[in-house]
Amino acid sequence: MTATPIQFTAQDDDRSAVAASLDALARDRFVERLWARDPALWASDPGGQDAVRNGLGWLRAPAAMAETVEDLRRFAAEARDAGYRHVLHMGMGGSSLAPLVFARTFPEAPGLHLTVLDTTDPATILAEDRRAQGARTLFIVASKSGTTAEPLAFGEYFYTKQRAAAGDRAGEAFIAITDAGTPLAKQAEERRYRRVFANAADVGGRYSALTYFGLVPAALAGVDVGGLLRRALVMADACGPSVAPPRNPGVHLGAVMGELARRGRDKITFVVSDPLVALGTWLEQLLAESTGKHGTGLLPVADEPLGDPAVYGADRVFVHIRLRGAGNGEAAGRLEALGNAGHPVVGLELDDTLDLAPEFLRWEIATAAAGAILGINAFDQPNVQESKDNTNRLLDVVRREGRLPEPAPSQRAGALGLYADRPERDAAATLARFLEERRPGGYVGILAYLPEAPETHRRLQKIRVRLRDAARLATTLGYGPRYLHSTGQYHKGGPSNGLFLLITGDDAADAPVPGEPYTFGVFKRAQALGDLEALRRHGQRALRVHLGGAVDAALAQLDDLTAAAITAGSRGRPRRRE
Repeated sequence: MTATPIQFTAQDDDRSAVAASLDALARDRFVERLWARDPALWASDPGGQDAVRNGLGWLRAPAAMAETVEDLRRFAAEARDAGYRHVLHMGMGGSSLAPLVFARTFPEAPGLHLTVLDTTDPATILAEDRRAQGARTLFIVASKSGTTAEPLAFGEYFYTKQRAAAGDRAGEAFIAITDAGTPLAKQAEERRYRRVFANAADVGGRYSALTYFGLVPAALAGVDVGGLLRRALVMADACGPSVAPPRNPGVHLGAVMGELARRGRDKITFVVSDPLVALGTWLEQLLAESTGKHGTGLLPVADEPLGDPAVYGADRVFVHIRLRGAGNGEAAGRLEALGNAGHPVVGLELDDTLDLAPEFLRWEIATAAAGAILGINAFDQPNVQESKDNTNRLLDVVRREGRLPEPAPSQRAGALGLYADRPERDAAATLARFLEERRPGGYVGILAYLPEAPETHRRLQKIRVRLRDAARLATTLGYGPRYLHSTGQYHKGGPSNGLFLLITGDDAADAPVPGEPYTFGVFKRAQALGDLEALRRHGQRALRVHLGGAVDAALAQLDDLTAAAITAGSRGRPRRRE
């Protein structure tokens, strides 16, 4: 195979700007310095440069991991021979998103059935508990730092269950993936886990798809990890230190994104063929957490249904990631119309699903290049900790007082509770007033602390499109707490032009967090409230809506309320020109 170049369609002035950016990267010897791991490309201060030095190990990951392929295959065979039929991968953010892509892209792989747990939602945890009881399950606890709260809580929950059933042999059903010497590695040794995979310390979580974090669960699922890495090595050669930026598939893509973002087109909108659609979730974290800093960045827009050109502002770059032969005709037609309307369109074609691996590497290089163009350190995440600190403070209150501090809704409408600083005469007017706070060039983010069920997702997508079409703003949809380890950095570190609808709901059932005086439901609610506080502290406008009772019925009410609010807003005030 060969690494496919990008196809780039844009107006002449945008194409000229990208060409000038590529020339500048060539003069600056960007590609050579990237592979030499020169931290000055992204940071000048000592602390920032240390973050860069400790975050570029992914460049050598395909070659390094190619040497582990036989070991991974042997381990997967041993797991099957031991009677395991299911593997549950437990992580957050960079330790779980590549496994999620593999699980959803290769559902029929011949190995263990792979599922991924990356939510504190108790209904989801209980469903995974039932699945684990129905098939002999191998559990993976994954955390780079070995201290990430969610996977440690998941691991404790399932280890407690396994200990009750298997006693001192409980650890045989567990694997840890972490850096060497972390608390998780030490715990795994004490509990005699079946295996500890020590990842390279100089690879950040969001760049770890082609390391043990992505490849161990892929191998257990029966994905051809050798084929993945062979293709990634082809992309590494195509993007290598001697390949000039215009011919470099990764750097060229980075120049398109970085330069067009400087010209106001900072919403990278992904249109992905159905078999590959989960890739958008991985790209969200890579772009948002790497570039959303210092009031700027690239906003990834994944899984937003395509609309007519009239519903888009001049802040979009569309990226079509298509699988050869996957029926891309309708999307191609809509994208052609968008290109004719003046929107830049990037096309990438994959031969088959194993081409995910070279795309991981292409996008990592592109993100690094875009960060350099934007003057951003692509290897730190200065705002991620804030919501975690808020959550921990709220959970400390639960430990002391036995309850989560939470105000009553300021307004109710049927099953909906709205938490607004200044409620209007009714809920529709309150939501209309909130939507009027949108800012030109901004975006609407739906943050859903709900189970990620198909019908729930369909209803949220309907609300999302309604908001997009009415406001002519980009929309994102993130499930909490996953997005906290993904787009959450952009929400707090990027431009203060977001408009956030944070949705919580009642939990029909709950599950205890072992060793703590609270449940996963309380943990999830504390994460939602902690992030709401952080968003408002950073000048973002956020409205919380709580769904009472059955989630889908309440979402239907929220959809009706949104339609009424849009109508009320258009009648009550002149529509803004974005």
